[in-house]
Amino acid sequence: MDYISAIVPPLVMAIGFGFLVRAIIRSQGGAQKAKEDAAAEAMARTATAE
Repeated sequence: MDYISAIVPPLVMAIGFGFLVRAIIRSQGGAQKAKEDAAAEAMARTATAE
């Protein structure tokens, strides 16, 4: 039974990482994309101007 306790934590982390990647990919684009892009560009311009 030691093999089960050894495989569970990495398996849980792998599944969690998969859901994290899926959430990040799904949050790209959408209705707020133009607004987010404009905010990111404004922040980049402010950082380079200083």
